[in-house]
Amino acid sequence: MKKLRVIELFAGVGGFRLGLVGYNGKSASSNYRKKLPQNFEIVWSNQYEPSTKIQSASEIYEEKFKDNNHSREDIGKVKLKDIPDHDVLVGGFPCQDYSVANSLRTAGGILGKKGVLWWEIERIINKKKPKYLILENVDRLLKSPAKQRGKDFAVMLACLNDHGYAVEWRVINAADFGFPQRRKRVFIVAYLDEQNRNILKNAFKHMTEQNFDALAIEGELDEISKKFGKREKKSPFQNSGISVGRKVFTSTLKYSEPILKKVLGDIIEKNEVKINNKFYVGKEELNRWKEVKGAKKIPRVSKSGYKYIFKEGSMTFPDDLNKAARTIITSEGGKSPSRFKHIIKINNKYRRLVPSELEQLNMFPKNFTSNEESSSKRAFFMGNALVVGVVEMIGKALYEDYLLNNKT
Repeated sequence: MKKLRVIELFAGVGGFRLGLVGYNGKSASSNYRKKLPQNFEIVWSNQYEPSTKIQSASEIYEEKFKDNNHSREDIGKVKLKDIPDHDVLVGGFPCQDYSVANSLRTAGGILGKKGVLWWEIERIINKKKPKYLILENVDRLLKSPAKQRGKDFAVMLACLNDHGYAVEWRVINAADFGFPQRRKRVFIVAYLDEQNRNILKNAFKHMTEQNFDALAIEGELDEISKKFGKREKKSPFQNSGISVGRKVFTSTLKYSEPILKKVLGDIIEKNEVKINNKFYVGKEELNRWKEVKGAKKIPRVSKSGYKYIFKEGSMTFPDDLNKAARTIITSEGGKSPSRFKHIIKINNKYRRLVPSELEQLNMFPKNFTSNEESSSKRAFFMGNALVVGVVEMIGKALYEDYLLNNKT
């Protein structure tokens, strides 16, 4: 059977690659013990971090995959002639400008420094016209920016439709499919066709559909950018949908409980000897951790003199080992107390998660990012990564679609 040629943009340390071709050809879903069907071939990849001279993620990518077709260059400076022809373009395009980690005031959306990288994807597909796209981002993308709810996503859908692509999207929480992390992300699949082919529906089954709605995206891209979502309190885009020829059909999906599931306790290192002492939380630090994790009501005064009460709910402390882990964020590393970092209790001792545990929560091979990197940098890599098993599911459904629609 033909292998589909893939380019991986904004590759990080290779989550999409692990999901499509595995590690040494083996599947993440089997803890890299069983062979993954080799339906895809990575013919080129790109990873560039503008904030540092040392391209650590690329170093790991090249070392682990022995890849000579990997680019460390700013994607905006890569010439189209240097990007090989391909069947599938994949990428978790940078999400900092859409992320809930940003306040509503600072989130820049598609006009932010990271958000503009969408137009590099558009530049490539305009010339190369791959058969398929698989893209990933934070689910806030569907409702950004704050003052024009859904505008950014409307621009993307219109752009892809205008290039001849039908588009499907679904917000997927990895834990809903038995994976060990509650990581909610929007996955977008597009293909050169004038009708919906249900690739994501075939990949993620066992759901109920409700709140069905329809709309049309009208006008030139600059007009959409200026007017879409003005004065709207909520985005019209629900957690699933399709868009063909600027006509959008969207609905809310709920998934049934997975039959088999992994939880945080399944990946915890049981041998204390292997845990560096720096990950343990001492008695003097424990109260501070409890404080930042606890509920708060704090009187505050705005710059204009307006008095208000800042409220914050409590976080589970310590993290429940019998549930899927909370979402890993890029600031997971470091010993300073934080509301969003994981803290577990083992043998009556409290500690943070070690890098190898964070990797396994994303279904990466254990110690995949070691490469002499600091524990904070390794945590950053995993905060930027995706759950590999979700990509495996999409890859399987996409290749089945390819076989069905390319019979000879």
